[in-house]
Amino acid sequence: MSSARPATLGQWLAHIEQQHPQSIAMGLERVREVAARMQLGQPGKRSIVVGGTNGKGSTVAFIESIARAAGWKVGAYTSPHLLAYNERVRIDGADVDDATLVAGFNAVEDARGDTPLTYFEYGTLCALWVFAQAQLDLAVLEVGLGGRLDAVNLIDADVSVITTVDIDHADWLGTDREAIGEEKAGILRGWKPVILGEIDPPSSVLRRAYVLGANAIRFGSDFFAEPIDAERWRWRDVSFRIELPQPALWAPIQRNNAATAIAALRALDKPVPRAAWAQGVAGAAIDGRLQRFQRKGVEVLVDVGHNPQAAAALAAALKSQPVAGRTLAVYAALADKDAEGVVQALQAQVDGWFLAGLDGARGQSAAQLQQRLQQTPAASASLSKDVATALNAALAQAAEGDRVLLFGSFHTVADALPLLRSAG
Repeated sequence: MSSARPATLGQWLAHIEQQHPQSIAMGLERVREVAARMQLGQPGKRSIVVGGTNGKGSTVAFIESIARAAGWKVGAYTSPHLLAYNERVRIDGADVDDATLVAGFNAVEDARGDTPLTYFEYGTLCALWVFAQAQLDLAVLEVGLGGRLDAVNLIDADVSVITTVDIDHADWLGTDREAIGEEKAGILRGWKPVILGEIDPPSSVLRRAYVLGANAIRFGSDFFAEPIDAERWRWRDVSFRIELPQPALWAPIQRNNAATAIAALRALDKPVPRAAWAQGVAGAAIDGRLQRFQRKGVEVLVDVGHNPQAAAALAAALKSQPVAGRTLAVYAALADKDAEGVVQALQAQVDGWFLAGLDGARGQSAAQLQQRLQQTPAASASLSKDVATALNAALAQAAEGDRVLLFGSFHTVADALPLLRSAG
């Protein structure tokens, strides 16, 4: 092993990208071995692990925001990031600085020996080490892929959350909801609560909860989110009810995510001041979830949604807030995604399509994407080499009162945010 270690965060990230021959390697044996050498215990006094197909990042944001409003010291680990790796590791709402992450990567390297680790495994061990130093009241950890064999599943969480289960990452997790549910349910623990963010989860998840004696607490059955009016909604279960403001994250699905977060915190059995529920729901923020920008009288909405279930939620959000003019969609997707299913879910809400290419090993050109969309309205879309060009083309065609939706992946949003945040 070379004695010359990376010195900066950028050097570390370049280094860990090259360490393992596979970007994804399922299994916990290697990462568990390194964690034991690092003497990593629980990352906080309490911990919540959040898995699922869609809504994980938003649910983490609501849990984090409510817990911080309650006065707790909170760490959150999420992935992927949009613009900077530091976004993945937060303490008390702030991204951890480069020096702290470098110290964490050094701690991983000190313990790793000859054990190969993937990029995500390095990052997870680094985050757990950072959290262990911080003496957190609560650590909230988002599963990267699946659940059963994901590095985050090292942690025996006090509460597990499965937001939704739908078909995504089929090459790794299976091609139907039951198989995928089985992978997601790997984060459940015996005699510990699991919060299920949908009323009809796969039976594989419920079966796993039953076998383990995990208390399954289900949205729409054990807890409820009920609209009151445009400004307020009610969360309730059998023993508690509270009126809350609508989330700043405004898509209708975000109320479900907020309700799931509330159920998770209530399952911790640590008192939350009543005012913290409303403050946390109103204050939760996360980039790339129907994030709004204005460009010369045109509303631009940006979203990381990348599978048919997420696209259906986007369609519901667009329908809930109609605009006077047209809705133009800028879409760029990774090659392994169900692009046809995504467009079909959104087509009734979109008047014109702009397709863009994405770089990278999993990327594809706009022409390749269009080829997969021959049976959809996006077959006649305008094509652009990259996201920025496609966004500018859509904005050039948009008139005052129109809306532009830019979506399709974290990469799509990351390519657009710098342009949208610049003046103009």
